[in-house]
Amino acid sequence: MPEWIRSETPVPYPEALAVMEARVAAIAAGTADEALWFLEHPTLYTAGTSARREDLVEPDRFPVYAAGRGGQYTYHGPGQRVVYVMLDLNRRGRDVRRFVQALETWVIAALAEFNVRGEIREGRVGVWVSRPEKGIGPDGHIREDKIAAIGVKLRRWVSFHGLSINVDPDLSHFSGIIPCGIREHGVTSLVDLGLPVQMEDLDLALEARFETTLGALQPSGQPKDIVTNRS
Repeated sequence: MPEWIRSETPVPYPEALAVMEARVAAIAAGTADEALWFLEHPTLYTAGTSARREDLVEPDRFPVYAAGRGGQYTYHGPGQRVVYVMLDLNRRGRDVRRFVQALETWVIAALAEFNVRGEIREGRVGVWVSRPEKGIGPDGHIREDKIAAIGVKLRRWVSFHGLSINVDPDLSHFSGIIPCGIREHGVTSLVDLGLPVQMEDLDLALEARFETTLGALQPSGQPKDIVTNRS
C-alpha cells in the first residue's frame, strides 16, 4: 500500500512541486514508498505543457505557475481536494492509458458514493456531470459541468501530479481562465450540486474505492518504451 499523506493547511504550489520531485526521485531509486498526498492549495492557476496564452483570461488575478504536467490551465484553491498520485508504474504496469483510465475510474467511483454520476467525454479531459436543469448548450446537447480535473506526468515510470475534485471552492475563480481550454461547458462542485459534502467525506470515499481501481493495477502486456503526458 502507498503511504497516505494529508496536509491540514493549504500548501504553496512551489513547495508541493519540490516535495513531489524529491519523493518521485526516491521512489524511482527504491528508497521511498509510493505515496498519495491529499492537500489544498492557496488560490492560484497552473499552466500545463499545452497551455495557450489566450486561455489565461485574467493573468493578474492570481499567481500562475508552470506545472510541467500534461494539459492546459487549471485552477486550484481552498475547497478543492487535490490528490498528488506518486505510484511506481514499473510495478503496476507501464501502460499510461490504463493508468489514466484508472484515475478516472477512481474519481467516478468516489463520486458515486454521493450519488453523483461522473462521466468521461471523448475529446474532453476530466470528469463531467450532466446538468439538464441548465438546458441545452451551444453544441446542441444537454449542458455539462466539470467536477474533476486530471493531469499527470511520468518520470522513470513513476507518476506525479494527479487530480483535483471540486468540493466547495469559489467557482467564480475559474472565470480567470478557460479551464483546460474548454469554452462550451462550465464547472461545478459537490456543494454546487446541492450536496453538503465535507473534505473528510470525500477522502473516505477515495480511500474506500482505491483498492478496486488504482490499487488493482498490475503489470500486464508488453511494456511501452515511450512516456506520454495527458491531463
